[in-house]
Amino acid sequence: MDRADSRASNFVETTRLEVLSDGVFAIIITLLVLEIHRPTAVPGKLVEELLKEWPSYLAYAVAFIYIGVIWLNHHYMFARLCKVDLTLNWLNLGILGTAALIPFPTGVLAGAFRDGDLLDQKAAVVLYALVAGLMSAAWLPVFRHLHRHPKLVKPDVPPGMFATQLIRPTLGVLLYVFAGVIGWFVHPAAAVAIFIFMVAYYAWTSQGVHSRNHIERAVPERTECDAA
Repeated sequence: MDRADSRASNFVETTRLEVLSDGVFAIIITLLVLEIHRPTAVPGKLVEELLKEWPSYLAYAVAFIYIGVIWLNHHYMFARLCKVDLTLNWLNLGILGTAALIPFPTGVLAGAFRDGDLLDQKAAVVLYALVAGLMSAAWLPVFRHLHRHPKLVKPDVPPGMFATQLIRPTLGVLLYVFAGVIGWFVHPAAAVAIFIFMVAYYAWTSQGVHSRNHIERAVPERTECDAA
């Protein structure tokens, strides 16, 4: 009985972790606006200087949507959980930490397209691909952990649901590596196109991908959440 109580004490509600995560995402989105620089223009040149900042505006818009999409993926993942354990707490920090890095390469990328030459733009897209690839990779151990510990998952979630989700961050890592390579050896604009595609892909799959065996399947026999 004591051993069962000890195991139960290792699981806690998701509320505090969700509040922490939402707060981090809110701060990250707020920091993005700092990458839009206020122009210093001589009289009569303000419009021209504002137009020169177009890379900052585009980078802000894409990054804002991207952070929002990451939050949506995070939200829908936690919507399928009823408990968290210590390992999941640590793994979640990996997602938050890599997502928090997004404003840095976003600002570097905007600056390179605004003021830099082709070599600067190549370096910027490689940096962005590296950080975004790390962000995608941070989801891999999370999905694997949830697949191996079904007691954390709500009873109505089909078994193998989180194993199926591994395809998304795996594809993300591969495409970001490809974007870095093509951005350096072909043209930075091609990498930027892949970056935008990845935002759309993660938005489209924000509620998860479903195999045919998992769609609309319930698992009433799994009641560990209620027992915990």
